[in-house]
Amino acid sequence: MTRDAVQAVAALGDELRRRMYEFIRRSPVPVTRDEAAQNAGISRKLAAFHLDKLVDVGLLSAEYGKPDAVRRVGRAPKVYRPTDLEVRISIPQREHGLLAEILMDAIRTQRPEESGPQAAVRVASHRGHALGHAERERLKPGRLGAERALTYVGHMLEGHGFEPVRVTPTRIQLNNCPFHPLAAKDPDLVCGINHAFLAAYCDGLGATTITAALVPRPGACCVELGTTAASP
Repeated sequence: MTRDAVQAVAALGDELRRRMYEFIRRSPVPVTRDEAAQNAGISRKLAAFHLDKLVDVGLLSAEYGKPDAVRRVGRAPKVYRPTDLEVRISIPQREHGLLAEILMDAIRTQRPEESGPQAAVRVASHRGHALGHAERERLKPGRLGAERALTYVGHMLEGHGFEPVRVTPTRIQLNNCPFHPLAAKDPDLVCGINHAFLAAYCDGLGATTITAALVPRPGACCVELGTTAASP
């Protein structure tokens, strides 16, 4: 769960603010402070306070609209419109969007010789490798020993909601499956995608001393990361 999402949810915890936000989302055109105040039955000053709070957390954007026929002199009224920010709160964190993207890409690119699950694993591997390679380009970490590699991998795992636990300096268990409960419905498919994604991420990162292994545990992620047999 990101800090932005937490702040957005906190802002919408105020009922009045939430109703104003819903009113603006339903409006086909940007809404002025006066219109928002009238709809909520509050003063313009109080409406401005709540609207600007919603702007601060990224739920609304504000700009100055064109003056209408009545207001020909002075500054144009400030208007508000919803942003593209999507707020989803799940504890523990879920990554159904990532899984859906992998499955959609698999359907679009499935090869004649592939089954559906094989295409999904291929796409997951490609996605994981690209993500790991991009992170390596950003960090430029040089040669990665096992412990440092697991530290870098752990940061990605935290960001995607895997809830990594460093049980030893060279071994990470994952306490959360971000693809649950879909993984429970088809563990062979979803766990295969998950394993391919994480193994390829390590490869793309250049973490050659790390391996991703399928080690199913009840209520946890099916993958565990640790050193390869040949690691020093």
